[in-house]
Amino acid sequence: MEQRIATITRTTKETDITATINLDGSGKSNIDTGIGFFDHMLDGFARHGLFDLELTCKGDLHVDSHHTIEDCGIVLGEAIKKAVGDKKAIKRYGNFILPMDETLILCAIDLSGRPYFVSDVQYTVPKIGELDTEMINDFFYAISYSAAMNLHFKQLAGVNNHHIAEGSFKAFAKALDMATMHEERLGEAVWSTKGVL
Repeated sequence: MEQRIATITRTTKETDITATINLDGSGKSNIDTGIGFFDHMLDGFARHGLFDLELTCKGDLHVDSHHTIEDCGIVLGEAIKKAVGDKKAIKRYGNFILPMDETLILCAIDLSGRPYFVSDVQYTVPKIGELDTEMINDFFYAISYSAAMNLHFKQLAGVNNHHIAEGSFKAFAKALDMATMHEERLGEAVWSTKGVL
């Protein structure tokens, strides 16, 4: 089976981003966004989804973190969509409930081609390190729309903001890994009554 790898570059007046993802990797990452905690979250995403991820971003952090984080979501979503390709013989759906100490996060994905994002994840501090917590849901929203995926998060428990954020990134990784896995019984078919996704 060919490895599913995609590279996306996006340059605007606010950010310059290049991302390469290998959906059939081993969890290696090389990430530099200029925001240490965000890099840590993306490393956890790659490691726990067994994706190889390279992502560099030069953003206008002298303004704030908004453009960097949202645009990284756009680029990563586009890379995921390109790497998944025609979606033949993939499971399409993925879900995972991830425990992290007192925190419990549910993530569910449908690679339907129809973008939608729902999250009730709540943060009680404005920042974790240099990451603006209000941008975490914006990051996942950007992924859902640029990857054309249905993406849901439910916070079932959690007090520690670090655990809530990390649990969300890791749950997303595990659910995406499941959704992109091959289902041999499908042969070359797409898992849809429409015949396309």
